[in-house]
Amino acid sequence: MANIVTLNTPFREDWLYQLGDVITDPNELLTLLALNDNADLQSGHEARRLFPLRVPRAFVARMQHGDPRDPLLLQVLTAREEFIAAPGFTTDPLDEQRSIVPGLLHKYSNRALLLVKGGCAVNCRYCFRRHFPYQDNQGNKTNWVQALDYIRTQPELDEIIFSGGDPLMAKDHELDWLIGELEGIAHIKRLRIHTRLPVVIPARITDTLCQRLEQSRLQVLMVTHINHANEIDDALRASMAKLKRHGVTLLNQSVLLRDVNDSADVLAALSNALFDTGILPYYIHVLDKVQGAAHFMVSDDEARIIMKGLMSKVSGYMVPKLTREIGGEPSKTILDLRLKQS
Repeated sequence: MANIVTLNTPFREDWLYQLGDVITDPNELLTLLALNDNADLQSGHEARRLFPLRVPRAFVARMQHGDPRDPLLLQVLTAREEFIAAPGFTTDPLDEQRSIVPGLLHKYSNRALLLVKGGCAVNCRYCFRRHFPYQDNQGNKTNWVQALDYIRTQPELDEIIFSGGDPLMAKDHELDWLIGELEGIAHIKRLRIHTRLPVVIPARITDTLCQRLEQSRLQVLMVTHINHANEIDDALRASMAKLKRHGVTLLNQSVLLRDVNDSADVLAALSNALFDTGILPYYIHVLDKVQGAAHFMVSDDEARIIMKGLMSKVSGYMVPKLTREIGGEPSKTILDLRLKQS
């Protein structure tokens, strides 16, 4: 029988242990949250065949016991709506599945994405790379060497973005090697790390990692992926404070998600919680049209109304840019907040 823990069970301060201490069965997740008699939630279990369920117990502990609309639960729980083939939704919404070398995406002129690892600590149901061919872009030294060779030949690049999957799935010694190689490329000035792992497992921010980032000649930025204020707890605050003490610039990007954060009040609470944690709200993305996630969609006009409401509730520096990413475009597209005329 699976080891079901209560919501106030203490967690070992070992990120690799917590990474393996995950729930992969929707029944177990609902039982833990006292929601196993909810027929609507039970009806989506088969969607794990489309995209596996994976959520660390350390993240489940932040969910509200007995609440079927908990915003953290809705981000990770399988849903029957994932089987809907919505018009305009595809398996490759950003046209990314033709990389230059395995695991490297040179999407913008001055920066390239290195898909350091294909796995994640948590499988978010709206993930725009839920269909990505990670088997052809494996995060290993052979592919990293090819990517680094390419980066050396592209003097217009001044920033490398660690992405994935989740780049912090790499162990500290692997990151040390990668960072060291990038430091040896004169035209690279900045390293940006896009990650959700410290959000779901704050213990991932180890002393070793912090010290390595502080010692780097590169300017280091970390972009967390937090969608709701309830994701921010004391453990996450402590981890972010540690990064700031070691000179890491902290930004956040969110996705605008139906029933999760689609209101000005919820986003205002998120911006305040982020800023109090030392993280600057950076981007809020409209949903990438990935097949299986259409039920999370918020229309552009709804997004505009929400963002105008947010602007009336928080200071300007706490309002993230409302953006869309379009495959093949040279940058993200900032959405005009003016409503379309009918």
